[in-house]
Amino acid sequence: MIYLDYAASTPIDPRVLKFMRPYLEKDFGNPSSIHRYGQTTRKAIDSARTICMEILGAAKPSEIIFTGSGTESCNMAIFGSAFGSDIGANSPKKGHIIVSAIEHPAVLEPARYLRDNFGFELTEVSPDKDGMISVEDIEKEIKAETILVSVMYANNEIGTIQPIKKIAKICRDRGIIFHTDACQAPGFLDINAEHLGADLMTLNSSKVYGPKGVGLLYIREGVKITPHIFGGGQEFRMRGGTENPALIYGFAKALEFDLKDSKKEAERIKKMRDKLLATLLKFPGISLNGSLENRLPNNINVHVKGMKNETLVMRLDIDGLAASGGSACSSGKTEASPVLLALGQSKTDAEESLRLTLGRTTTSAEIAAAEKILTKILKLQSTALSKTPLFL
Repeated sequence: MIYLDYAASTPIDPRVLKFMRPYLEKDFGNPSSIHRYGQTTRKAIDSARTICMEILGAAKPSEIIFTGSGTESCNMAIFGSAFGSDIGANSPKKGHIIVSAIEHPAVLEPARYLRDNFGFELTEVSPDKDGMISVEDIEKEIKAETILVSVMYANNEIGTIQPIKKIAKICRDRGIIFHTDACQAPGFLDINAEHLGADLMTLNSSKVYGPKGVGLLYIREGVKITPHIFGGGQEFRMRGGTENPALIYGFAKALEFDLKDSKKEAERIKKMRDKLLATLLKFPGISLNGSLENRLPNNINVHVKGMKNETLVMRLDIDGLAASGGSACSSGKTEASPVLLALGQSKTDAEESLRLTLGRTTTSAEIAAAEKILTKILKLQSTALSKTPLFL
């Protein structure tokens, strides 16, 4: 079986599992306990925080808040910013929020919830046909009531890389909180929040060859957001609940390993990606979704004319290739991709997409085998294009 769905989830690095194992077995103490069992696990969490601080350019430990996922971190950023600001929490006139129209549901859904249930004003800025968000469009939508702007660093479906450094500067100059969902960025892009100018930044362990069930939210010192979970005061009183040392330490080590040889690895992956993409684009009815230039080096997302993505993905699975039609967080949903609709595609076209994402364990032999599988299916479809589509 060939796995080309790394944007959905990455396999856990064996080195990471080795570091996690003691905290899954003998070192089981509650990190809040003052005896040696507790202090052993507390030390692991402190070490993990230090690693993440160095990678993200954080100045203080309290700027790194560990959560249960990227989705939770995004929710924490959106709700926390809304109710942590004076205009959001205490003023009869609720604040204004700006997001891109191609955000992950973890950002879009809480933003829309604030609009529909708490009276916040929401602006969703549309991308161009290549999936790029204009800095000028963001700036044009800012008003006196704007309290938060959220634009994802790199899109999980089409891999488009946004100019978040420029957007962050505009927000910083106006005193507006800027959040970016950077879950797809590690290993390919600079994730130093200080370099980027981000006030809030989301990362997710399962995208960096770490364990599932853990993420983080970077909160720049001085940015005030409401605590996410009230309880025992863990995570600097921002997220109550007993921490999971194994997951947290595993996440930090995974992030450390993922970034160690990132430049060399990104170049290797891009070469394989370009080879596979060139093969796909030779077929009639195949076109690229999103920008080729401003794109993650591991991402392919193509329109396959006449083939519903759900059927195509199942057919590929039968033939030994794991791929996807879009975001894994939309599992069980068969409607057209909201990201592709936001690019201006028709509902039919948006239902005919295929996403292939490469990763650290992808080999040239696997790409060659994937080309054969895809060629077999696409040749059949090419023959059928002038007739009734083969797969509906």
